[in-house]
Amino acid sequence: MSESEFVTDEPIHVESVEHFQELVDRDGVVLVDFYADWCGPCKMLEPIVENIAADTDAVVLKVDTEELGQLSAAYQVQSIPNVVFFADGEPKKRVVGMRGEEVLRSVVEELSS
Repeated sequence: MSESEFVTDEPIHVESVEHFQELVDRDGVVLVDFYADWCGPCKMLEPIVENIAADTDAVVLKVDTEELGQLSAAYQVQSIPNVVFFADGEPKKRVVGMRGEEVLRSVVEELSS
């Protein structure tokens, strides 16, 4: 996949473990939003991660914990929303629960510098 295929202003919905690995193993910051459709706080977080996708260079991924439970288990996601930040293919930070946009943006900025 070329680098231009990663440039998007919208979150990317992860379809499989392989798809996830392909997207996370790139250079730069990747924000991964682990969520479930039934989760109220996850729905509240959705416009925030959409804004971050639109306004930053970070790639934003959405992982449905109901569909991809093996990824949730692999990254010890025990409660949602659960946002894991990757830099250069490695998990670096985690934010659990509903947090404001400024909190998530500050992590993206910190990992981008």
